[in-house]
Amino acid sequence: MKINKGQYGYRDRNKWMRLTITLVLVAGILAQLAARSFTDNQAAKNILTVMAILTVLPMANMASPLLASWKYRTPSAEFHQRMQAYEDRCVLLYDLIVTTKEFVLPFDAVAVHPNGVYAYCILRKIDSGKAEKAINALFIANKLDPNVKIFLDERSFLRRLDSLKPASEYEDDGTVEYAASLMKNLSM
Repeated sequence: MKINKGQYGYRDRNKWMRLTITLVLVAGILAQLAARSFTDNQAAKNILTVMAILTVLPMANMASPLLASWKYRTPSAEFHQRMQAYEDRCVLLYDLIVTTKEFVLPFDAVAVHPNGVYAYCILRKIDSGKAEKAINALFIANKLDPNVKIFLDERSFLRRLDSLKPASEYEDDGTVEYAASLMKNLSM
């Protein structure tokens, strides 16, 4: 079963997919380098070396996001069950790791609502004000209102979600879907 970006379980599934592809590529590199020792033809050795070097590029493209996201896991099933109660009020995205120039922000849940975008970040040590400014700048660049709020405390995040009215009570101008797709695109 494929889990898409923004769905619950994406981080863990994506991590294992990237790890598998990275290991296959590493095995391919090692096989190409080992194959050099089985030939006496210098041209074949050169071709195998170039092939191994070229295989390093896709391996690095797989490994770098894997290393950046290695320590972040999918939240618990209990957290997901608590969040399901709010799915009628807003668009909920799970397991996003949003990257900016200065920050790697692991968001366990992001609520996209006509009033704003509310994200629960599991990192307690970040400067949420600077992180909000960075994401809001990306929203402005994509012609959206800069209304992203990052919560570092789960209780305050849930209190904010409790205060939201259902999105169906607002006029649908397409910005909720656009903001949700932007948040997915910003995530690795």
